[in-house]
Amino acid sequence: MAHEIKVPVLPESVADATIATWHVKAGDKVTRDQNLVDIETDKVVLEVVSPADGVVGDILFEDGATVLGEQVIGSIDEAGAASTSEPAPAAAKSSAPAASGKESEINVPVLPESVADATIATWHVQVGEQVSRDQNLVDIETDKVVLEVVAPADGSLSAILAEEGATVTAEELIAKFVEGASAGAPASASASAADESGDEDALSPSVRRLLAEKDIDPASVKGTGKGGRITKEDVEKHLKAAPKASASVPSASTDDIPSVAAGERTEKRVPMTRLRKTIANRLLEAKNSTAMLTTFNEVNMKPIMDLRKQYQESFEKRHGIRLGFMSFYVKAVTEALKRFPDVNASIDGDDICYHNYFDISIAVSTPRGLVTPVLKDCDALGMAGVEKSIKALALKGRDGKLSLDELQGGNFTITNGGVFGSLMSTPIINPPQSAILGMHKIQERAMVVDGKIEILPMMYLALSYDHRIVDGKESVGFLVTVKEMLEDPTRLLLDV
Repeated sequence: MAHEIKVPVLPESVADATIATWHVKAGDKVTRDQNLVDIETDKVVLEVVSPADGVVGDILFEDGATVLGEQVIGSIDEAGAASTSEPAPAAAKSSAPAASGKESEINVPVLPESVADATIATWHVQVGEQVSRDQNLVDIETDKVVLEVVAPADGSLSAILAEEGATVTAEELIAKFVEGASAGAPASASASAADESGDEDALSPSVRRLLAEKDIDPASVKGTGKGGRITKEDVEKHLKAAPKASASVPSASTDDIPSVAAGERTEKRVPMTRLRKTIANRLLEAKNSTAMLTTFNEVNMKPIMDLRKQYQESFEKRHGIRLGFMSFYVKAVTEALKRFPDVNASIDGDDICYHNYFDISIAVSTPRGLVTPVLKDCDALGMAGVEKSIKALALKGRDGKLSLDELQGGNFTITNGGVFGSLMSTPIINPPQSAILGMHKIQERAMVVDGKIEILPMMYLALSYDHRIVDGKESVGFLVTVKEMLEDPTRLLLDV
């Protein structure tokens, strides 16, 4: 039986691809899932694997050829491998003597339409290690979230086909699983193998990154997690204890400190994560593909601060959450979006798409980078609902538990650099949105009020907008509306 080797389905925005490298030639014997050829697009390199055991037939396109999605580029003759595949069952039996249950496949989850591939971040188990149903086997990192693949039943892995760092596509086979007894080496052997390979195999991506940034040897950190794994808290404790240890050593005088030769200075390179690469690409895309301008204003925060002081205790007792500034920002922005629909719209080709709903993206800083989870239907949420939703999204972002649905969509973005001390900034639009509002540090300044100088808590507002769809009049009017709503919160209740 002959199988066709086809170019994978290309993303919607990719017209064609290039044959980068053939790893086999006509007549070579190949096994199922063996990488045959790398196909390069302007965004990613796709791997095309063998659909079955067989022999490579015709190769229709050589390296460097331009091909289209789903185009036939070669063939696999399954009959040619019949003689070599017969002894395989005996070999399989010998390699897995303890397998007593049925064997199943561990595949990459279905990826969203806009995500072409993913990366194997961390394997939490090894071949032969006994696991329970729904136990996390592997973390798979995409441009947006980290997906967890869990065990389908009690059992063990019989084979791992994609190691950490490998690039995989949706529903690709990455491991084989056997239900019931252990399908590989005894637990003691696997444990010793884990000890020999070091603690790094059990480290999560955030812990690895923190160890790399701080230049810490994992062996010097005592792990308190499951199975002795190192957690982020363990690294932070190690960092806090380090100054104490160095303080106990007598400090040398400045005369005794030798000068460091220039040749002894070192550098450290840490590869960018997929999320960081995506953030970089989207920022460049926003800068190069939009006519972006920024307009500024300032707002007197005293009315809101007085209101929070007056009702903070009763609000917390009634709703179980503190009354923050973000709920005022969100409600003020929602009201302004109702009055200026162009700011709530987006460009789709040659059309302008106006949205009759109000989904606002909230920029959240996480250990993996900046993400913008979406607060949906903000016009239907009360102040308490906004505060609870923002807190829930922030906690999920910190723990890497945000779902793809919570990250997709959004008509407008609010970013609050004031929490980090930023006094002024020009935020970058989050495409395909038309605008983003930057909030900043609240700082007391001398202001003239009714001919008198008063000390007031002031905050700068910055609205970056796409001038292709939003004119100066609408942008300034939008920002002034937000300012008025924040300086007189009663307007939010009276709709004036």
